[in-house]
Amino acid sequence: MKGRHSCRFDPGRVATPAYVLDEGLLRDNLAILAQVKKATGCKILLALKCFAMFRVFPLLATVLDGVCCSSPHEARLGREEFGREVHSFAAAFSEADIADLALTSDHLVFNSFAQKRRFQQPAAELAIQFGHQLEFGLRINPEHSEGANPMYDPCGPGSRLGIRRADFLSDALEGISGLHWHNLCEQDADCLERTVAAVEETFADILPGMRYVNFGGGHHITREDYQLERLIAIIKRFQARWGVQVYLEPGEAVALNAGYLVATVLDVQPGERPNVIIDASVPAHMPDVLEMPYRPHIIGSGKAGEKPFTCRIGGLSCLAGDVAGEYSFDAPLQVGDTIVFTDMAIYTMVKNNTFNGVQLPSIMLFHPEDDTLELVRTFTYEDFRGRLS
Repeated sequence: MKGRHSCRFDPGRVATPAYVLDEGLLRDNLAILAQVKKATGCKILLALKCFAMFRVFPLLATVLDGVCCSSPHEARLGREEFGREVHSFAAAFSEADIADLALTSDHLVFNSFAQKRRFQQPAAELAIQFGHQLEFGLRINPEHSEGANPMYDPCGPGSRLGIRRADFLSDALEGISGLHWHNLCEQDADCLERTVAAVEETFADILPGMRYVNFGGGHHITREDYQLERLIAIIKRFQARWGVQVYLEPGEAVALNAGYLVATVLDVQPGERPNVIIDASVPAHMPDVLEMPYRPHIIGSGKAGEKPFTCRIGGLSCLAGDVAGEYSFDAPLQVGDTIVFTDMAIYTMVKNNTFNGVQLPSIMLFHPEDDTLELVRTFTYEDFRGRLS
């Protein structure tokens, strides 16, 4: 898998800890997304909840049609830095949220008819007051799950996300031009195909009145074994059948396998399974490892026992569970060695934190055409202090 077993820059040139995004691998992902757009005429948005490194927004905007957001701050970032369509959705909005989103969003998606009744007219009036046109949509719950971790399944029992058909008010759609759903997580086109069938069966009477339908995210489009032609066929068939514009809003697929977290070994504690302590932190710098959970790949490593030296890789915080997992290497790790975690562009920079006051990783951009590393951002004590009071 691209970006998984090696990196094209010299990790020894990186002051750690640091996130490094390979611009060339990002372009490779964009080329695949451009292929989908060209073949179908669909629109593709960047899900900022996954990846929001705005330094590369100008590059992403050459292919992607805009961003999807879940808060006023994300929407403002999308408006100011991306400069294309801004779609906003949240489980619920406050009056203050609407006051901001009406000015920064192009599409505002409600999670309930109660929110629609409360906010549609005020949002529309605010937008018009500032010379801005705002479209409105509704998020639906197809009540169709595809086996995702329950924490990430918006269609699971009792979900607070999306309107079920039993609660859908077919006679209250004035001003609604789009439907949105989301139920996938790192999944293939066969999962989407079954979901689309469920939506078509349940909402067949609603679809003809819509201008657009958003298939949500969770599509692993840029994964090497993804069924790309199947995705293209699903989109083309749906658009032709219902006469709507299809949107996709992937996050992971945009920056999948394009980023790294580079760290340095600080200490090696002896034991049957030596503990290797690095200058990065799992809960602070790659929290999805604990939340998903999953074991991130380290370049040059194997599973426990696969290679001669097996150890536990852990971070420098005081949390006992600050552990990435057990790994094996060709030779024992030593203080000062550099290790590189892969697929660290997504759900890292957007979710990292300053737990224990540990140093936030710098952000770097690798330009493969001239083998240069651009330092985009470093973080200081003031960044830590400013969040606390």
